[in-house]
Amino acid sequence: MKTLGLIGGTSWHSTIEYYKLINELVGKEIGSQANPPLIIHSINIELMREQNKEKINTTYLEVSRKLEQAGAEAIIICANTPHMVYNYVQPKINIPILHIADAAGKEAKKLGLKKLGLLGNKPTMIGDFIPEILQTNYQIETIIPEVDYLSQAHQYVSKELTQGTFTEEAKQFFLAQIDLLVKRGAEGIILGCTELPLLIKQNEVHIPLVATTDLHAQMAVDFILSEKETGKVILR
Repeated sequence: MKTLGLIGGTSWHSTIEYYKLINELVGKEIGSQANPPLIIHSINIELMREQNKEKINTTYLEVSRKLEQAGAEAIIICANTPHMVYNYVQPKINIPILHIADAAGKEAKKLGLKKLGLLGNKPTMIGDFIPEILQTNYQIETIIPEVDYLSQAHQYVSKELTQGTFTEEAKQFFLAQIDLLVKRGAEGIILGCTELPLLIKQNEVHIPLVATTDLHAQMAVDFILSEKETGKVILR
């Protein structure tokens, strides 16, 4: 098995979910007698709250280099928003970062979806690090909630979900946003906050949910097992 580096901490709740999923999925393939080699570096979530892009880029580059030096053969960032560093960090290291948008894009393409609603915190929804890859690599259009709802969505994510709080009020808010996005033509919904799949389940909505956590974890497992199965892995 290949060694994978995980950058977590934003939030630690989602990092636990990634660690759990990766181990479970590998176990399904090779049996419970073994588990994958993983190196985890947990970043203080306060870094993201400071919204200092230069500091965020520098920190993620420093951590990525440490993981590479420690023997990681690829890196997975255990959250959506920190993928804003991808274009800065990836050219400066010698191992691939497995991008969460690729995991979402491959699933959406398999489902035949051409227009996706994107839910998450405000930096994820208004940023281009997910829509750009979806449009360029998979010809998928991305839409986000109306501007009046962006701040409220961000509050639920940053003040509740990333703190491990999952309320009925938050669930109803995001279910309402899904309905509004569907009315604007969304054929599926990207749950672009790693904690959102813990709040909203597929059986609660009538259109496909593209749950980035599960798909990203599967992408990680495909990499970990790729040498054993095929001798190579195809990356973007």
